Amino acid sequence: MIKLYTAPTPNGWKASVALEELGLPYEAIAINLSEQEQKKPEFLKMNPNGRIPVIVDTEADNLTIFESGAILIYLAEKTGKLMPSDTKGRMEVIEWLMFQMGGVGPMMGQANVFSRYMEEKIPTAISRYQNEGRRLFEVLNGHLANHEYLADDYSIADIANWCWVKTHKWSGISIEGLDHLQRWVNAIYQRPAAVKGTKIPYERRLDDTDEKKQAAFIKGAQTMITR
Repeated sequence: MIKLYTAPTPNGWKASVALEELGLPYEAIAINLSEQEQKKPEFLKMNPNGRIPVIVDTEADNLTIFESGAILIYLAEKTGKLMPSDTKGRMEVIEWLMFQMGGVGPMMGQANVFSRYMEEKIPTAISRYQNEGRRLFEVLNGHLANHEYLADDYSIADIANWCWVKTHKWSGISIEGLDHLQRWVNAIYQRPAAVKGTKIPYERRLDDTDEKKQAAFIKGAQTMITR
């Protein structure tokens, strides 16, 4: 049994989508980020960085793993699925996983902070992160022009990037004109396990147009970034 400590964010979804795709039994434990539950001593024992997600594999002597990319690699290697076993194929998956971990996630995250959560709007910061996010989307689009998925077969690399890219509206980053990227996003939306994983631990749409829901989410996010 896998215990998944998570919240409805792109990084949290990466773990739950993978678990759903792999069909592994797991228990999702919701962490209330706006209440700073991720900063409590019991959580910091699992992840000293105070971030979700974290998994505990009770069948592997309670092995505890934090960092979403590390979790994805562990789950793929545990099951022998969603990542090739040959060196070339494995490295290609890890390359695109690191592309998300080092680029797509951080740039979109900062776009969210400066365009959505900071009370003071700094135009140069907003344009910097939104433009860099768009550039990274163009890299993905160019690669997907000749590949069905990022590493040919559907893998943890696709899961990691999709969980972020699908929230592009919230970050203020357009995917207009990126036909191959749009095709890939829509193809993964057709996977029931991927959609189900984005409703764990409960459904929350970052692209929700309800102004009251948006305001409530932003208020919670502001609490997180100011502590």
